[in-house]
Amino acid sequence: MAETTALRERLERRLTALRAELAEGRRILADLETRQTALRDTLLRLVGAITILEEELGPGTDNGRARPAGEAADAPRAG
Repeated sequence: MAETTALRERLERRLTALRAELAEGRRILADLETRQTALRDTLLRLVGAITILEEELGPGTDNGRARPAGEAADAPRAG
């Protein structure tokens, strides 16, 4: 009988530990999801800002790099 009680207590301790681990995992996942959303929002703002600046700078830029003086806007770039 004592053996059954000891086994039950050991299983209950393990169950308690697993539940605590699950709760911690869920907390970490929620935190990561929050951080992912914040990062996605930041990236979207950056893309928007880059797009606006590129439009404001007009055809004199190529992917954020100014063209050297004398280079035609429609000339293909080497590289």
